Amino acid sequence: MATLTVWKFPQEGDAQRAVDTLEGLQRQELIKIHDAALVEWTEGKKKPKTRQLNDLTGAGALGGAFWGLLFGLLFFIPLLGFALGAAGGALAGSLRDVGIDDEFIEETKKSVTPGTSALFVLTSDAVQDKVHDAFGDLNAELVHTNLSAEDEAKLHEVFGEH
Repeated sequence: MATLTVWKFPQEGDAQRAVDTLEGLQRQELIKIHDAALVEWTEGKKKPKTRQLNDLTGAGALGGAFWGLLFGLLFFIPLLGFALGAAGGALAGSLRDVGIDDEFIEETKKSVTPGTSALFVLTSDAVQDKVHDAFGDLNAELVHTNLSAEDEAKLHEVFGEH
């Protein structure tokens, strides 16, 4: 079963430090990274900078469509207002269909704000105590949702790169 995890950091550059930590954990086979993306939100900017971390992942990555949809719902739709209308609701519904619920979306929206950074990671096979210890000095706030095996399969079916 995969876990979609959001690690929120108090400053915009902190998430990059977490990427280095994750790379080390993956080399030690203490976690398997399926996909990842980084968000850095400069104070005073209307929206954050986002980027998919292709160098952390291998086969099975979800791709830009998934991250674009998720980040659009989290950070950009309020700026677009009613222009998306029913399409926005349909997009949100497609994430619910794969196990990413409204509570996850709302909690993440409230947590990742100007002046902060975040690391979004789809992982499995984590050695929980080792991962927890490795992130202990990074002052991260954890928001996560677990995906059932069925949800993970749907997520790859809808958003997987072919």
